[in-house]
Amino acid sequence: MKNISTDPRTKEKRRHHVHPQTLGRNIKVASQKANLNKRVTTHIFRHSYATHLLQAGIDLRSIQELLGHKSVETTMIYTHVVSEMNKAKVISPLDF
Repeated sequence: MKNISTDPRTKEKRRHHVHPQTLGRNIKVASQKANLNKRVTTHIFRHSYATHLLQAGIDLRSIQELLGHKSVETTMIYTHVVSEMNKAKVISPLDF
């Protein structure tokens, strides 16, 4: 029980922190067990999260804040991905 700590405020016994390597290692093991042929990392989850937020119509500044980007230009990288994904969904009024 060396990984269990007592919260000094609530006296609740629990694990407080997950080491970044532990999370990455668990994701790697899970992707191997699922027989995924692509590389899966925590950073890929981050990109996926940002892309889904944009697709859901969340504004760029909110996503910037959630991801902790200092510059909105960094966050704007995701708009390129979303616009590429949405190209197939755009229908010309002349195609009806």
